[in-house]
Amino acid sequence: MDSPHKRKKQPELVRRALLDQAARLAIGGGISSVTVQAVADAAGVTKGGFLHHFPHKQALIDALFQEVLDSFGDELDRLIAADADRFGCFTRAYITSVFAVEGPGRWSSQAALWMLMLTDATLRALWSDWFNSRLGQHHETDGAGHLAIVRLATDGLWLADLTNIEVPERDWLLEQLVAGTRQPLG
Repeated sequence: MDSPHKRKKQPELVRRALLDQAARLAIGGGISSVTVQAVADAAGVTKGGFLHHFPHKQALIDALFQEVLDSFGDELDRLIAADADRFGCFTRAYITSVFAVEGPGRWSSQAALWMLMLTDATLRALWSDWFNSRLGQHHETDGAGHLAIVRLATDGLWLADLTNIEVPERDWLLEQLVAGTRQPLG
């Protein structure tokens, strides 16, 4: 008797497909389009296959957000390592990474997750823990109060971009933010 054909299990590829499809769905229809069934269907797995990798939708969203943080952190590390001026290097890298995708309304799959962070307590906690840890690592170079002002202004400009608010002289503002990181205040 012949045994039925069995697909070789590749859990890493299935997990990756689930994450990729969730991101694709979020881009196309917002975070509300990311349902367990929709992601499973898009990835070509059963709902049970989805639940094997992620016990619920929030676990998938958390994993996607962690990937965004990891990628963001890698970019920060690359920029910090390339910066010859140690003072304010974390803040400059933060500004550059936040605005790596230029211009308002041009955000990718990360946009839906960043926006969700504003209303989701779990993602806000992941972000604040991650950010505070990174800032603690760079306290010696970026602990000055005026650099906190620059980072907060960066966040405001980012939110304006994300929500398609027109900001006059946006490029000049970015230049001023970066310039504000170059030397300690008297």
